[in-house]
Amino acid sequence: MVKLSKRYQTAQQIKDLSQGYPLEEAVTILSEMPTAKFDETVELAVRLGVDPKQSNLMIRGVISLPNGSGK
Repeated sequence: MVKLSKRYQTAQQIKDLSQGYPLEEAVTILSEMPTAKFDETVELAVRLGVDPKQSNLMIRGVISLPNGSGK
């Protein structure tokens, strides 16, 4: 049996981690979670509902990273 960390067990008691939440509620839940000793990140998955095979539905974007491209 896999032993879960105390931090993960506390997070499980706060909310169900396998369920999806709206953005505003997710940010509130994240602020209640226990913190770690390193810079934490959050992953966001968005379903846009477009067909990439059609040229008029292509999605393009540009993002500026705070520390450049890493070079």
